[in-house]
Amino acid sequence: MPHAPETNAHLDALLLRAADGDRKAFADVYDALARPVMGLACRILRDAGQAEEVTQDVMIEVWRTAGRFRPDLGTAKAWVLTLAHRRAVDRVRSVQASRDREVRAGMLSADRDFDQVAETVENSDERRRVHHCLKTLERLQRVPLVLAYYQGMTYVEVAHALSTPEGTVKSRMRKGLDRLRACMEAGS
Repeated sequence: MPHAPETNAHLDALLLRAADGDRKAFADVYDALARPVMGLACRILRDAGQAEEVTQDVMIEVWRTAGRFRPDLGTAKAWVLTLAHRRAVDRVRSVQASRDREVRAGMLSADRDFDQVAETVENSDERRRVHHCLKTLERLQRVPLVLAYYQGMTYVEVAHALSTPEGTVKSRMRKGLDRLRACMEAGS
């Protein structure tokens, strides 16, 4: 197996050729990156069907916009995975917005069940408690958790974003989750 820099350079060259309309080069890019894209989408979406759709959308976007790839700013793999991450997070937000619309529509109906009202109040209260408990965490624990749970980042992506070793981020997140759980249980 070639070394990573050679593989990155090879993928960069393939993507540049694909930008010029080389279908074979794009097929090679697809073969090399479809699995990592699918893996990232699965981690974010937690739904294989939606992850497949996102993967297909991303790879079509790669074909259409390959000319925007700038090797001086990063590798082809990083560029494609960034597109995938954005698309998957957009999908999560879209699904959540759809659910929110359904909840609002249900709340507007005249024949609301008491249980729906109680559930909405409980969810709002829980959200408030989570925010309160997050504020009690040290910044070093709070920031990685917020990036992971509200931005959909993996711990590896969090580590990269914070320029912190992966093991350190994992440890901080674990401690933060323990403290968050304790705070939530104390408030219940």
